[in-house]
Amino acid sequence: MTMFSKTLVSLTTAALLLTGATTASADKLDDVIDAGVLRCGVVLDFPPIGYRDANNEPAGFDVDYCKDLAAALEVDHEIIAITWAERLPLIVTNRGDVVFGGTSDTLSRAKTVGFTIPYAIYYAQAIVGADSGIVTVEDMYDKKIAAAIGTVPEQEWLKIAKELGIEGNYQGYQSENEVFLAVAQGKAHAGITTNTTVLPITQQFDTVIAGPRMPWGTDYTSVVGPRMDVTWLNYLNLFVTQQVRSGRYQELWGKYVGGEAPELRIPGVYY
Repeated sequence: MTMFSKTLVSLTTAALLLTGATTASADKLDDVIDAGVLRCGVVLDFPPIGYRDANNEPAGFDVDYCKDLAAALEVDHEIIAITWAERLPLIVTNRGDVVFGGTSDTLSRAKTVGFTIPYAIYYAQAIVGADSGIVTVEDMYDKKIAAAIGTVPEQEWLKIAKELGIEGNYQGYQSENEVFLAVAQGKAHAGITTNTTVLPITQQFDTVIAGPRMPWGTDYTSVVGPRMDVTWLNYLNLFVTQQVRSGRYQELWGKYVGGEAPELRIPGVYY
């Protein structure tokens, strides 16, 4: 066999091996369709975006988004209840296929998981004890403040607290339900959450009222999937786009939050 023939055989063998490996390794989109079920991580202590209804069944904006995605894929859906801190680990460990959970698309998180274009927008707001005397953000500086661990509200408040030297007044909780209860019971003067959550919480607890809007920017949140799976992220991006085009995004926002759904485009950015 000539040197040219040996080289040709080697290249052909390598190509076959590569083709075989590619065929054997399906992407997340194929995996979900083949499994016949979409596993969605949803934070269920985030009303009205994610919560449990009177029958203890998952409900809310994010739950319906999961159902809509499953319907588009023509598969069943499974809701996996998670905390804020469990959102990224759920994807990294492949215990879930996607996360609908108000997840801000930060550059640090993007080193671990993949993000779609924004599917929901929020801003941070405090709920405060009715007798706390808190009206402005400045009123919070000498008070006990709570937020859920691993959230943007926690990270942003701690920046302020460090600058002012008031870190000792902060307490992190594993879930937003614990934050709300702490404020309702007087264990914290204020809890930082999102604007969509304020109304249902103040209706639930007589001792809690709406507090000031926080001084950081609008929170653009994305659907989360595996970082390396471009095909899956492309599909999710198209799904988010179709939800807006069809009017479904507005329908669900009106159903669970009320009013006009916020514009998903970031000023100066084209999606």
